[in-house]
Amino acid sequence: MAQQSQPLPGLRPLYQQVKDLLMQRLVGGYWRPGDLLPSEFQLAAELNVSQGTVRKALDEMTAGNLLVRRQGRGTFVAEHDQEHALFHFFKMIGRDGEPVVPESRVLRRSLGTARREEAQRLQLGAEEAVFRITRVRTIDGNAAILERIVLPQRLFPDLAERRELPNTLYTLFAHDYNVTVTKAIERLRAVTAPPEALRHLDLEPDTPLLEVDRVALALDGKPVEWRISLCHTAETAYGISLS
Repeated sequence: MAQQSQPLPGLRPLYQQVKDLLMQRLVGGYWRPGDLLPSEFQLAAELNVSQGTVRKALDEMTAGNLLVRRQGRGTFVAEHDQEHALFHFFKMIGRDGEPVVPESRVLRRSLGTARREEAQRLQLGAEEAVFRITRVRTIDGNAAILERIVLPQRLFPDLAERRELPNTLYTLFAHDYNVTVTKAIERLRAVTAPPEALRHLDLEPDTPLLEVDRVALALDGKPVEWRISLCHTAETAYGISLS
């Protein structure tokens, strides 16, 4: 069933207006991860624009990892499968420069009212509920990362009731809650390991750690997760590719 929405005259290029309309469908859940989009011809006819305009909008969304083109099959909404979510958002690499694959063990989970900093980082209103997760991530069997994760409870209403949580939470967010993480804003700094990290990562006092403070954003640009990862980098490094 096609949505009868058309680009409006304005200062923004027409392909950007088409992209905005398609983004609205992703944000609203009209198309979900893994869905096949209508053809360029169908979209162009529906929106009353040229196929070239639609193609340019789709190209930008594909470049932004929102869509995936599959030869001979069409254009699909991107999915956060385990591998994509892991290597797109997890930047730790081994001594050989290759990405490492962490495993996770949940230490505790809780529901509560957002604290001031949690509400600020997640743009929450007063008295909103959040779901907190603390877990250890191991690399090659060795405890290497202590993570604290805070999520708005209204976006993940039954998450506290799940008995088990997957290694890559972003896959769960997309498939079960229609919350697709598309971007993350990170702050990195060196810190001294706090007592909890010393205990769970089996470290000596005053061990330096890399703190990765991340706010993950959804399709609409709103924050959906605040995560602080304390990383012991004796055998790993934080790898970034700049272009």
